[in-house]
Amino acid sequence: MALDRRLEILAVCGVGMGSSLMLKMTAEDALRSLGVDAAVENTDLSTARGMTPDVVIGQGMHTAEIADLAPVVITVSDFMDKDGLEAQLRERLAERGWL
Repeated sequence: MALDRRLEILAVCGVGMGSSLMLKMTAEDALRSLGVDAAVENTDLSTARGMTPDVVIGQGMHTAEIADLAPVVITVSDFMDKDGLEAQLRERLAERGWL
């Protein structure tokens, strides 16, 4: 079942500045390649806990702490690996019927 609205995605890092901003840009590129309509926001771990996104993307040390925050949580090790993130997004969004 495809979503009838724009996906809400959070790129999360410890402070919400440098690495989450890089991850946000990589995610936007990957989502554009997949043809997915999504709003990607970068934020810090504390702020993320009060949000209700569809997808959370971040490093394992952060995603483990917020694993129950969203239906889809994706762990990345390389914030600049668009192809790797695109593959994970394709698989996980398809599992939910969002792709």
